[in-house]
Amino acid sequence: MQKILEKKERSLGVKLSIKGDRCGSPKCALIRKPYRPGQHGKSHRRKVSEFGKQLQEKQKVRFTYGLSEKQLGKVFSEAERKAEVTSQGVIEILESRLDNVIFRLGFVSSRSAARQLVGHGHFSVHGRKVTIPSRRMKIGDKVSIRPESKNAAVFQDLKDKLKNYEVPTWLSFDKEKLEGEIVAKPHDVIAPFDINAVVDYYS
Repeated sequence: MQKILEKKERSLGVKLSIKGDRCGSPKCALIRKPYRPGQHGKSHRRKVSEFGKQLQEKQKVRFTYGLSEKQLGKVFSEAERKAEVTSQGVIEILESRLDNVIFRLGFVSSRSAARQLVGHGHFSVHGRKVTIPSRRMKIGDKVSIRPESKNAAVFQDLKDKLKNYEVPTWLSFDKEKLEGEIVAKPHDVIAPFDINAVVDYYS
């Protein structure tokens, strides 16, 4: 599975932080092999159409947030019905997912790890166990590691790792309690894709 994800990053030519810390190290596939996968990856350069570029950007969104085609289509359909600009609506929906919030708070180094840990029941929202990574979080929601999971190996030395970590401004984080809270709608999100191109694709 890891090799498949790394090939996706090489094919799209951008780091999507799919594998967390690994992507920032020399082990990252895009650093070791900064060209498209395949026999002619180093030399072959295809001219990409406008539609092709939109398709590439859509794939970047999919793999960044770990969504299926159907899930991403539903996100855009919902965003189009919102009052604000569609692109902003899409970002708000994607960034408000529980697995993304856990990633943004620094509990884990990738969204895929967040999805796995949520599915195993290691996190709680307002003190209640949650197991659905796609759960939509809203302003005022608080997320933390369940007491039963705080001694799990994956969370060892977490406080030390988070000492110099700064969460996005739409989140707050108590580094002593290891508890995060959504304090505003997601904004000023830096993403490895052109969301406007994806809006054009779905239009």
